[in-house]
Amino acid sequence: MALNFNQYAAEGNTFLKDYAKEMNLGEDRDKAGRILSSILHALRDIIPTEESLQLISQFPMFLKAIYVNGWTIKKERPKIKKMPDFIDLVRKHDGVSAVNDFEYSDDVAEQYIDTTFILLRKYISLGEMEDIRDGLPKDLKTMIYSNIMF
Repeated sequence: MALNFNQYAAEGNTFLKDYAKEMNLGEDRDKAGRILSSILHALRDIIPTEESLQLISQFPMFLKAIYVNGWTIKKERPKIKKMPDFIDLVRKHDGVSAVNDFEYSDDVAEQYIDTTFILLRKYISLGEMEDIRDGLPKDLKTMIYSNIMF
């Protein structure tokens, strides 16, 4: 299997361009990339490692790279039970940029999370989305449940 890094970069750039457009970020691919990365990193923090591995097996290379960048597998996962807690975790992963990226608004953050899962559905099977949803706390299931049918 030959690795075609130019193709991976082109696919990643195309995805980020479309992602920024869907998120109403204009052409700000840097902001789109930070938001995407923060949401994926928060997700990987709260789902079991085995589920993460099943998830990334379905991702194209550019999403795999984003997902695993900086990953340290920990036995203890954060106790995230409600959407505001998940949003806080997303912001934590975004670091100092979170203030600008999420506009101090939980509604904006939740909209970004919902849109992200809708767009990821292109790459993730319905069965895998259901597996992830089933492993989430009750108050977080809607994050995926409302978006898996698209």
